[in-house]
Amino acid sequence: MSIPGDPRQWRIGLVGYGEVGRILAEDLRTQGVAVAAYDLKLGTAADGPLRQHASQHNVSLARTHAELASQGDFIVSAVTASQTVAVAESCAPAVKRDAFFLDFNSASPGAKMKAAGLVDAGGARYVEGAVMTAIAPYRIRVPLLLGGPSAAALQPLLASLGFDATVASEKLGVASATKMCRSVMVKGLEAMVIESFTAARAYGVEDQVLASLAETFPGIDWEKQGAYFFQRVIQHGRRRAEEMREAAATVREAGLEPWSAAGTAERQAWMADLADAKVFEGSDPVRRGWRGEADRVLDAVKARVRG
Repeated sequence: MSIPGDPRQWRIGLVGYGEVGRILAEDLRTQGVAVAAYDLKLGTAADGPLRQHASQHNVSLARTHAELASQGDFIVSAVTASQTVAVAESCAPAVKRDAFFLDFNSASPGAKMKAAGLVDAGGARYVEGAVMTAIAPYRIRVPLLLGGPSAAALQPLLASLGFDATVASEKLGVASATKMCRSVMVKGLEAMVIESFTAARAYGVEDQVLASLAETFPGIDWEKQGAYFFQRVIQHGRRRAEEMREAAATVREAGLEPWSAAGTAERQAWMADLADAKVFEGSDPVRRGWRGEADRVLDAVKARVRG
């Protein structure tokens, strides 16, 4: 069966039904586009919210990667970075010939090239995607870079669905390298702020540190920025840690030792461990401010030392 020429007639398959997958599902369903999804959490004790969301938005749920891929005219992979190649491997044998496979994942150029080889070998058309900022404020119109030989063909089709996609290069790896190198800076800044501000809080010098930062970088509200960084890492530290391991791989692929990226991955994962341990339970970093969250971190550290 041929792929419909009108994207609004496509059956779109979402691999990964987390924050990104659910936002895309909502915006596509608003346009009347048929959407199916698969997530590894389905069939586990944690699948309740996924099934509730799917029922609310009339999204059908597949039982396996292969089932989803075999039914979709357009597949979007939006999973954690470490699953990029595994998803391509699982979907490739079943995906329809000539169907587009858009890889949304924050992975290194090397990982994207491996995924592309698997998908293209199965007769589908792989396109790498690099999401260039937080998706929540923009939703389906989040700035998206496309890469690969099929990127130019997919771009106008995505535009008709409401995506804000730009072709970065027909060469694979350019879009993901752009994303990963940006992440070294952005996620690294998050980790540095958490480390700096929490240590400053421990020494009682946070006001002096923020005053000095405001003098050096007068365009940044460090109190507000600190609260935002704490919030994002508390909520998404695990996913960010995986992304930063891919960023470290990107730096390593360029021939450099990824000291900063690797350290950022460890700090993000450390915060995720604290979140998993319920250190921040009932917390709202923006409303409470970063100082309250830093105090919780310091209390957890002291408790571990005493233990």
